[in-house]
Amino acid sequence: MKLGILVNTEDHADDVIGITKAAVEKGHEVIIFTMDVGTRLFEKEEYASLCNLQGVEMSLCDHSAKYAGAKIEGLSDAIVCGSQYNNAAMLHDADRVIVL
Repeated sequence: MKLGILVNTEDHADDVIGITKAAVEKGHEVIIFTMDVGTRLFEKEEYASLCNLQGVEMSLCDHSAKYAGAKIEGLSDAIVCGSQYNNAAMLHDADRVIVL
């Protein structure tokens, strides 16, 4: 199963981290798209490092990050700094989506 996680707040970092790790441990793939003030979560190493887990894809809305004042410089090349197109692709590819 492919699980999509849409993150648009900065209130649930521990939930996203826990759900992602649990899903990967069960053999599922996870696609995380982050937008709005949720992009500030990339300033937390534990959140940003989720991209290093096998089976995890991460992307963010670059426009949202700039608007929210998120510091996204120096992120891993595995994290796509994209647009709402990445959100649409996640919604298309995921079997289930959680919004936090």
